[in-house]
Amino acid sequence: MLNNWLKIAFINYKKNWLSTIINLFGLTIGLTGFMLILMHWNDEESYERWNPKKENIYAFQTHNKAENTYGNNISVPMAERAIKVIPEVKDFVLFNGSGMGYKMTTKVKTVYQGEGMSASESFFNFFPFRLVSGSYKDALKGDKVMALSTKAAKNLFGKTNVAGETVKINNKSFVVTAVYELPEANSQIKPDFIFSPYEQMKGDKEQWGNFNYGCFFLLKPGTDVEALQQKFYDNIFLYRAKISAQGAGVTPQKYLELYGPTGSLFTPIDKIKLHAKASWFGNGDFKTMMILFTLSVLIVVLSAINFINLKTAQASQRAKEIGVRKAIGSTKSNLVLQFLLETFVICLASYLLSLALTELLLPSFNKFYNKEIVMNDWHIYFYSFLMVLAVTLISGLIPATYLANFKAIETLKGNFARSKHGIWLRNGILTLQLIISSFFIIGGLIVNKQVKYMMDKDLGFSGKQVFLINFSENSDKPWLKYERIKNEMRKIGGVADVSYGEAVPGSGRFSNSNIDYMDKSIFAQHGSMDYNYLQFMDIKLKKGRWLNPDLASDTITNVLVNEAFVNKFGWTDDQAFKNEVRPGFDNRPYHIVGIVKDFNVLNPRRAIEPIVFFHYRETDWKRYNVYNIQLKIKPDDIDGTVKRIKSYWQKNVEPGYPFDSYFIDKKFAESFVKYQKQQTLFTILNAMVLMVALLGLFALSSLMIEQKLKDVAIRKTLGASDGTLIFGLTKQFLWITFIAVLISIPISYYLMNEWLKDFDYRIDMPVFPFVLSLISLLILTFAVVSIKAYQATKVNLVKYLKYE
Repeated sequence: MLNNWLKIAFINYKKNWLSTIINLFGLTIGLTGFMLILMHWNDEESYERWNPKKENIYAFQTHNKAENTYGNNISVPMAERAIKVIPEVKDFVLFNGSGMGYKMTTKVKTVYQGEGMSASESFFNFFPFRLVSGSYKDALKGDKVMALSTKAAKNLFGKTNVAGETVKINNKSFVVTAVYELPEANSQIKPDFIFSPYEQMKGDKEQWGNFNYGCFFLLKPGTDVEALQQKFYDNIFLYRAKISAQGAGVTPQKYLELYGPTGSLFTPIDKIKLHAKASWFGNGDFKTMMILFTLSVLIVVLSAINFINLKTAQASQRAKEIGVRKAIGSTKSNLVLQFLLETFVICLASYLLSLALTELLLPSFNKFYNKEIVMNDWHIYFYSFLMVLAVTLISGLIPATYLANFKAIETLKGNFARSKHGIWLRNGILTLQLIISSFFIIGGLIVNKQVKYMMDKDLGFSGKQVFLINFSENSDKPWLKYERIKNEMRKIGGVADVSYGEAVPGSGRFSNSNIDYMDKSIFAQHGSMDYNYLQFMDIKLKKGRWLNPDLASDTITNVLVNEAFVNKFGWTDDQAFKNEVRPGFDNRPYHIVGIVKDFNVLNPRRAIEPIVFFHYRETDWKRYNVYNIQLKIKPDDIDGTVKRIKSYWQKNVEPGYPFDSYFIDKKFAESFVKYQKQQTLFTILNAMVLMVALLGLFALSSLMIEQKLKDVAIRKTLGASDGTLIFGLTKQFLWITFIAVLISIPISYYLMNEWLKDFDYRIDMPVFPFVLSLISLLILTFAVVSIKAYQATKVNLVKYLKYE
């Protein structure tokens, strides 16, 4: 029986070769997209799975409930109190630096070593890397010890057995206590060297408001995380508020409301890459991942719809075959199994083709996402094969069940093709397919318009020809280093101006604190800078004046603020000049002398945050954080100027260190890359969807027009013109398309409006994508169907009328 079913299947494949190819092509494309996105998702979820303690390690995040914002920092006394008063907390590890680099000297050589980390002494209790040399006991205890990865040990000493050796950094000696081997598995925590922020932590032990550290907590097995979050509020946040509220003259609850954070959030370490609201090692984007995955599934669904439509149309041609088989005793279950087998053979062939196509596309996909994914995970094969089985069941069962339920006498008369059941089934499924296609057209146009809007938006600054160099070498007095070299670098040919600013657009670096005025407080970014920085970046002054180096008060208590700062306090511009504010980094009152136009610092997607600008010498601790120098380059010989700057820097400023530099406008443009990739993927998926849908429409219209050739012959004999016949054959499909687009419009509007809510700067919902979707789909439907309709008008009349 199975052999006969396979013979019948291959006869039908050959007879309906066009629909067979379209089904194979559509499902292969759909499964390939599904597997690629599934591998991308699986790769993102695989981070930190190597860690044997992952079940009990949680990343700590703060939550400001009033503004619904998240942070990734904690202070030392908060972490230390947690382990003392909350029984579920067994240990903690703090970070206050990552991606660090230094020029290191050993008895062998002096080299630059990057990718370092500053972490508290319990680091190896959380990350049990394989020990190669030395011991983890007290490996990070104190301020004169460090641990090295095998890679760093070879770079510095040429070997890995170096425990007990000495490394000098800026004339300070460190003893190597341990050498470890980093895991090959995916991880965001892969430092090449580690030392402890011992001295800094000692100075911060009583500083409850110094949120300078990232933190992981090791919890007892079975801890109720939601209950733990409440305990943090009661025993940590409220405790801190009680200590500080008295000095501020407010209640603890009011203090929390003003200065926060008001809540905490704990994310398992193996979930932070994709699911963390805020992370020391970079935020995830699970929402985008789900959008991509859903779209890839929709393409497979479209392929399944093609299957259902074409199988239903073909089944109507095979009605007499089914009627004969039922008349001689074939059961409904046999008929259903036969259709399922025919579908499964196509699906299995598509699955094998998609595996080969995925392997071919994987290098380009890895380059697109900067990954190294390989097809070695059984989950990919398992879930993609489950998808094949699902498509087989859905695509095979629906037409098979409808056919099997018809009476033998009706199928022998061939009435199924003209029955309401067959017509409604095909039209309904075709409508669903066109609804999905319409959504992709509308969504693709809106995504393109939003990305273009962000890229074309006036950012409020000019980073063109502004060249930034980060300080790589640590200096005891970095502000003096800046002041010493800025005049020298002005003398380099091609350099027009020099300045320094902390809040650099696109850098991703920022610091902030609360700014108080009477009983109101806001968080604002710090913009420590040189006097000329705002003018240097072509930022517009809205009202007031710039800082003046000839006025002593401009380096003591005078500041500028942006429009967002003024609006956050609810002031007018004139009120801002009359009021004094108290930043959290100082107890002195500060006077606002100027208001600048808003400009984008962090991300084109986010709202511009309040910023307070002041000279870097204004606070003692800010001048220790001067970390860059910026040069405006003349446009006539940019490449030559950069070469001269690099040569001067490597010879006179930081010899032996990497030249860490970039143009600000190009760096800020990198913040668009994520959205440009979304735009590219949506465009590719859009093209795939339209291709699959239109090929399916062509095959279905071909089958349905084939069934009407006798009607066409009769009408043509009676004098109908070719135009009338073509319009008559395409009219039904045009109506289906029109109805499908009308249904898709509210669905698309809702879904795309939800997507746009993620952008603080967003377009108004445009009308043209909805209109264009309708027009383009009607034109494409007419073009696709009319090809077969035109061929139908050229039928041989004798062939179809000789028996009439």
